[in-house]
Amino acid sequence: MPEHYTNQHYVPEWYQKRFLAPGATQNELHVLALHPRSMTDPSGRRRPLPQQRRRPIRRCFAEEDLYTLRFGEAVSRHIESAFFGRIDTSGARAVGWWDSDSLQQLYDRALRDLVEFMTAQKLRTPKGLDWLTAQLRNPAPNEVLRAMVDLRTIYTTVWTECVWQIADAADSPTKFIVTDHPVTVYNRAFGPRHARCRGANDPDIRLHGSHTVYPLSRERCLILTNLSWALDPYQRATEMRPNPDFYRDTYFNFLDVQRGRRLAEDEVRIINFILKSRAYRHIAAGEPEWLYPEEFVSKSDWADFGDGYLLMPDPRELNEGVEVIMGYDDGTTEAFDAYGRRPWEPGYEGAVGSARQRPGRHKKFKEEFARLYGPDLRSRAWKTGRDWPDADQGGKTSGPD
Repeated sequence: MPEHYTNQHYVPEWYQKRFLAPGATQNELHVLALHPRSMTDPSGRRRPLPQQRRRPIRRCFAEEDLYTLRFGEAVSRHIESAFFGRIDTSGARAVGWWDSDSLQQLYDRALRDLVEFMTAQKLRTPKGLDWLTAQLRNPAPNEVLRAMVDLRTIYTTVWTECVWQIADAADSPTKFIVTDHPVTVYNRAFGPRHARCRGANDPDIRLHGSHTVYPLSRERCLILTNLSWALDPYQRATEMRPNPDFYRDTYFNFLDVQRGRRLAEDEVRIINFILKSRAYRHIAAGEPEWLYPEEFVSKSDWADFGDGYLLMPDPRELNEGVEVIMGYDDGTTEAFDAYGRRPWEPGYEGAVGSARQRPGRHKKFKEEFARLYGPDLRSRAWKTGRDWPDADQGGKTSGPD
C-alpha cells in the first residue's frame, strides 16, 4: 500500500505548499504545537518536547490510518485513495483559481468544487471528526467516517448565499498561517473561551454574525459573510439568518464577489490570531514569528476587531431586497430572493428576518462604514471592477447532490 494512503493528510500537502515562501528550496514549515508535548525516555522519565520545530510538509497535519475503515481483520483505505483523491484534485484547481491574479478565464466549476472541498476540509480534520463524534453520540469509528462522507456537501448552500470577499496580504510583511482546522468560523459574540467555542465546537455558520475565514494561500484569504449580517450588523449576531436550511437549491452570481481589499499588517495579525484561536492542536507558517500573533493582539478585543467590522465586505457594494428570475430554453422560469427562498415559501416577500423589514438599517450601516473607512470602497464587486471578461456570469447552482 503506498505510504500516502496510510500516512493520511487531513490538510492536503498541495494546500500546505501554498504557505511556503516564494522560491523556497525545502518543503518545510515552522510548526507550533498548541499544547505541551512530552516523551518517555528509556528510564521511564517524562521529558518535555519543544513546541516549535521545522517539519517537512509530508509529515505535517497527517495521521496514520486516520480514514481507514476496519472490518474485523480486514481494512479499507478507499476513503483516502478514492474519495479524498477526487475532492483534493478538484479542490486544488478551485483554490488555485480563486487565488489567481486576473481570473480572466472562467472555470465553470469554480464555485461547486471550492465549497465541496471546504466542507470536506472542515469535517475531515481531527477537530471535525471529534465534532462529528459528539453529534452522533460516540458512535463506532466507521460510523463517523461514513457520516463525514455523507455530509460532504452540508455547508455548500449556506456558503453559496454568503457575500464573498477576497482579502490580500501583499502589503503586509506578515502573511497568513495555516492551521490543523483551516476552515475557520468567527463570530464576534463568541470569544475563544465561550462554551460554543470549547473543544471541537465552532459557532454555527448560519448565525447572522458568523463569518467563515479560509486562507487560500499565504497572500490571500477568502471571507464569507452572511448577507443578513453584511446588510445589518445592528441585529443580534447570535440569531439565525433567514432560510437557514442546509439542503436546497440556490443561486450564485460571480459578479457580486468583492475583491481588491488590501490588508494592513495589523489586520493580517488579527486574522492569524482568529485562525490560531480556533485551531485544535497545531499551526504552521512560512516564518516562525508569524506563529505568535497574540504578541500583537488581545483576546479581550475579540468583539471589537476592526471596530467590530474587520471581516465585513463593503456594504456600499451590496443591494437589499434582491430577487432573481431565471428563464430557460424550454420556457420555464425559476425565482429566488436574496436568501434562496422561492415565491411559494414563507418570507419570500419580506418576512421577519428580511432586510426589507428593517428600513434604513442598510443605509445607516453604509454611512457608518464611510465615516470609519473613508469614501473609497474597501473592496469592489466584480460587477464594478475592470477585469471580468463577460457581462453576465450569474446563474443557478444546485444544492447538495
